[in-house]
Amino acid sequence: MTSAPIRTCVGCGGKAAQAELVRVVAAGSRVVVDRARSGGRGAWLHAAAPCIERAVKRRAFGRALRVDGVQPDAAALRVELTGNPRKD
Repeated sequence: MTSAPIRTCVGCGGKAAQAELVRVVAAGSRVVVDRARSGGRGAWLHAAAPCIERAVKRRAFGRALRVDGVQPDAAALRVELTGNPRKD
């Protein structure tokens, strides 16, 4: 029996199957969705506004990606992952 890899959301801290989360990476000083699974250090996140907001507020991206000075654009991530620019 094969089980799906389990990852932890940097926003809420909840554990979920890898398929339920989105991988993000640092691209310079920005945080972007890693659609190509490029390898290297990444962080996992639920595609939900509360998780995005909490990760930004807690400065979790910099710690998880081990990059100093990373500036995640919460609004851009929210639009890309949820299709909605509002916090809802």
